[in-house]
Amino acid sequence: MQGNRSRDTAPELAVRRLVHAMGLRYRVSARPLPNLRRTADLVFTRRRVAVFIDGCFWHGCPEHHRQPSANAGYWSAKIERNRARDAATDATLADAGWTVLRFWAHQPPTEVAAAVGAAVTD
Repeated sequence: MQGNRSRDTAPELAVRRLVHAMGLRYRVSARPLPNLRRTADLVFTRRRVAVFIDGCFWHGCPEHHRQPSANAGYWSAKIERNRARDAATDATLADAGWTVLRFWAHQPPTEVAAAVGAAVTD
């Protein structure tokens, strides 16, 4: 599992390129809140927007996630913990006044970038 990237994935890089081309500047793989041990893929600190681009396997995409047959109990519990952590992160950031945007890795980067641009520039 050490070979799995936690940042700079292909979907993340594609979205970052498009958002940067819009003239928006952001922090990469940063903590939105200093006391929260979670990092967002893109953080717009002044606008208080945190963007997460979730992988279909690790976050249990309803469209693409396929449960592994080997060690199924471990993986189902792992995916549920990830989902619970995502929900807790969203709630914590929302309580602190942040806008949280979550996207799946399979979503077209142009659509994701457009949504991010709309949230940041509003």
